[in-house]
Amino acid sequence: MPITQVSVALENKPGKLNELCDILEKEQINIKAIMASSVLSPVQVHMIVSDPSRAESVLRNSGLTVTTREVIAVATPDHPGGLNAVLRPLIEAHVNIETMYPFINLRGDEAIMIMEVDKIKEAKEVLKKHWVKTYSVEIYKF
Repeated sequence: MPITQVSVALENKPGKLNELCDILEKEQINIKAIMASSVLSPVQVHMIVSDPSRAESVLRNSGLTVTTREVIAVATPDHPGGLNAVLRPLIEAHVNIETMYPFINLRGDEAIMIMEVDKIKEAKEVLKKHWVKTYSVEIYKF
């Protein structure tokens, strides 16, 4: 089952991210990973949350612009060069990483990275071929 990234467009003003977090808090939806970039206007906030379909609904009902996209959660060894175990197979398959950010929890000696890629099917296939551990919807419960 795919992992869904919830993305929200926000004005780049003090308090806007807090408003987003307040909406999710009231609904008891936990943010598991988050990345915000003010390079674009409006600011794009990408999140992995405990209940993506409900988050999408409540955020839309609050008047926010919301999009969703399938992403990959990949285990990377937590040591110098560990990320290269993931990057090299993706390079081999000509997969471009569009967005990458860390999942908040470590799992033992692994870091979990969220990756938004241009060719998700190819990325999943090449990572599996190279024995790179990926996660599914179980990450919503970590």
